[in-house]
Amino acid sequence: MSYPKRTAALASVAALAGSAVLMAAPAALAEVVNVNYQCKTPIGDKSAVSPIDITGVKSGGGYRITMSWQKGVSSSPVDLGKGAMNPSATIRLGGADSGTMNVTGPANQATVPANTPIKINDLTGTYTPKKSGKVTFTPGVLTIRALGTTTTCTPTNSPGAALTLDAAASGSSGGGTRSDSGSGAALPQTGPEDSAIALGTLGGTVLLAGAAGTLWLTRRNQAARARH
Repeated sequence: MSYPKRTAALASVAALAGSAVLMAAPAALAEVVNVNYQCKTPIGDKSAVSPIDITGVKSGGGYRITMSWQKGVSSSPVDLGKGAMNPSATIRLGGADSGTMNVTGPANQATVPANTPIKINDLTGTYTPKKSGKVTFTPGVLTIRALGTTTTCTPTNSPGAALTLDAAASGSSGGGTRSDSGSGAALPQTGPEDSAIALGTLGGTVLLAGAAGTLWLTRRNQAARARH
């Protein structure tokens, strides 16, 4: 195979490898779900419906999960001064995992007027998968602590998953992204044919090298022709 054809073939291999890596990247499907809360408050039962979305972002060996409310829930018969209300919630796990995880957030940063829907700040938590696979995240129980009282709001309408995450357990490729950083292996320094074979079999390394790898091979081939 001529040098130009070999270079073009390797570029095609790198492009195909890039497509394969993109297809294997972890997928996260999020949607807003309407949650019908029934709340047990110090002054009686209340109900409210709020659209909720849950998002997940890779963070270290786990995922940072954020739960957001688009409307307020419950209310207070008196003003809640700054810092008087502390919310927390649970998220139910399904699919490849089970149980619940906790999310928490800051206290209210402004006064909540009496008899108005209480807007919940974004709540966050860290999810560490035990094994790789698709995991669903469904809004669970919301707890509001304020002025020495506790209000518990429970979904009653089976809202469904607000997030489906293709999670990868720590130490497992399992559909997650993988970084091949400097294994210390050097490219063979024999002939052009051997160099072409080595680049073709390195796979991910060819992809990470990108244009730099192709340029290196082209310059090496030019130097070989100059010597002859």
